[in-house]
Amino acid sequence: MHGQPRRPKKPEDDAAAASKAAKLRELQIQVLQNHHTSTYTEEALGLSFKLLEINPEAYTAWNYRKLALQHNLKDLSDREAIKSSVDNELRVVEAALRANPKSYGAWYHRKWLLNQKHTPVDSKREFGLLDKLLKVDARNFHGWNYRRFLAKFTGVAEEDELKYTMVKICDNFSNYSAWHNRSILLSNLLIQQSKGFESKQKIFKEEFDLVTQALFTDPSDQSGWFYHLWLLAQTSSPENPQLIASWPCNDAKLSLFPIRKNDDLNMVSSSSSICCYSLKDRIIPIVLYFDEPVKGLNPSNVKLNSDLVIGKDIQWRPLSVTDSGYSNCWVTYLEITDKECSSSQQFSVELCIPCSDDIVSRSGSHCNCPVDFTFTIEQSNNNDKAQDIDLFHEPISWSCSESFRSDGNPSCVAFDQLNITTTVVQENSKWHLEGLSAQIDLFRELPDENSKFAKLTLARLLLACAAIKSRGNSLIERKGYCEEALGLFSDLINLDPSHKRYYEDERSLVLMDQLTCTMETFTKYCSVQLKSNSAPLNHVQLCRLSLTRIGFTERMLCVQMLDLSHNSLRSVEGLEALQQLVRLNISNNQMSSFTSLEPLTKIVSLKALDVSFNQIGAHPIDTTRYICPSPFSHKVQPCAAFEECRRKNVDVEEFWDAILFLKSVNLVQLDIKGNAVADKDNLRTVVKALSPSLKWLDGTCVH
Repeated sequence: MHGQPRRPKKPEDDAAAASKAAKLRELQIQVLQNHHTSTYTEEALGLSFKLLEINPEAYTAWNYRKLALQHNLKDLSDREAIKSSVDNELRVVEAALRANPKSYGAWYHRKWLLNQKHTPVDSKREFGLLDKLLKVDARNFHGWNYRRFLAKFTGVAEEDELKYTMVKICDNFSNYSAWHNRSILLSNLLIQQSKGFESKQKIFKEEFDLVTQALFTDPSDQSGWFYHLWLLAQTSSPENPQLIASWPCNDAKLSLFPIRKNDDLNMVSSSSSICCYSLKDRIIPIVLYFDEPVKGLNPSNVKLNSDLVIGKDIQWRPLSVTDSGYSNCWVTYLEITDKECSSSQQFSVELCIPCSDDIVSRSGSHCNCPVDFTFTIEQSNNNDKAQDIDLFHEPISWSCSESFRSDGNPSCVAFDQLNITTTVVQENSKWHLEGLSAQIDLFRELPDENSKFAKLTLARLLLACAAIKSRGNSLIERKGYCEEALGLFSDLINLDPSHKRYYEDERSLVLMDQLTCTMETFTKYCSVQLKSNSAPLNHVQLCRLSLTRIGFTERMLCVQMLDLSHNSLRSVEGLEALQQLVRLNISNNQMSSFTSLEPLTKIVSLKALDVSFNQIGAHPIDTTRYICPSPFSHKVQPCAAFEECRRKNVDVEEFWDAILFLKSVNLVQLDIKGNAVADKDNLRTVVKALSPSLKWLDGTCVH
């Protein structure tokens, strides 16, 4: 237990522990036997009580008592007898809680008893029990969780419960559970627009004042900082989810054409069409990017009108590595059939998202900003031209600057149509900004300059203000906020090295924001690759920037060639949104396994990948439990690729992550040299067996 000093063990301690263990084993055997034989006598129940007094986490004993109570009550009609049985069961729970006040089984059993509604609930007794418990341990989250259940069960007003949290916070503002309960109650009251809680502006101003007093009293206490973070999220986030980017963007014109030897490159680069390499496979991905994770997109609330989609099954899929159903990024794929290719040279696609209650964020808010945009698809007069396009007639050499020579002005080809959108300016942005600015002024005056919580909160406040500023044209002020936040994260890396990686990731997000926030800054890193007998590719180079995390990919949905080499990336999460990405260079980073590359399996157009000189294979893992369940999808599924590798005498346990990755991508070029896994026998066998389309491996021809 916390606060109790350790003392050296004595011989009699071991003897007592052995005796207790023997008694516990004997009781468990007897209770299990009674459970299997459905013996519910008073003597049998007494044995289960003794077991739960010693070990309140004996879940089988709790389940046994549930069955026993149901069995013994079914023939009872006398109310007093029923009440006596229920009261006895409540006393058993109380005895177990005395042994362990944080017993999951005991608290769950008490909730179950009340939910059976065998007798009226004695609310005075229940709240009295909680008062005693919270006096002993005011932060017992089990007790607070039960209090929320009890208040709802007995119809106690949430306003009254909010006052109770205030009492507990005044007793000790280090009570994290009270702050947490306060956030839950406030969220409900604001959503319900209860009397006195109609104005978010008024409520959040009062809450900021309250938590600031606690923070300035003791800046080293964590409870208030967490509550402040919750308030900041409520104040800086939009009221409803909004679509902030799409591919294709509004009025875009998509086409696929090769560049001939005699073509004027300047004429090609000044074309108003965006080259869509996936058109070669007659697939058009449509990407929708929201400012927060949402779920519920389907053909009924995201309407597509086009000759392409008539009679076809359109399914919207979240581009997320989890199975939660929520994602910032959603995609569907349009397929162009031979009939459509021959019947029309150009056709438009209209996408419309009306206000919909079906598209919901995690906070429960609905998408209420209607969106309507149109793009067109051009088919070449000569269908054979598409077949002539070959991006991989020779291996790509990323280190060769000639490969990335830009001919013409890149902004004239596609980047002028790269729809970097921002959140719609809301009417309440003004009070959001005023409130956050006041908080910034306060935290700049905080006397403890070495408080990591103060620096981190100030950085978050600055970035929240920068995000609001980006909705308008205050770019100079916005730049100042970002620069100050970068300085704070650098200070935090030195001040709190145990959380260095987190601060580096946050700093990387600020850097990515700065690099991509305007076309003027972003185009400094952009070019267009133009090669004869190929298609122009939008190329972005973000090398040697010390990036550890990728962010703001909604601003790069049109990128087809991305160089992130010589950074410190440990994950590529976020790149799954780049459905037009054809070539990716993440060499000389810190990727530790193929599982960290999972987001790339969702990019249908990816053909060339350079992961050389990372750390793949340098960290051995016990992989035996992953042979059947896929660690990518966390689902049990048969994998034919495993069997194919076994037939080639490959140790599947050693290469399971490589197998699962390679079977999910369709690469033409792969560079993997410089990784520990590249030195292992049979890796080339695995790559060749699972990548039939592969032409180049580590710069050499596969066949």
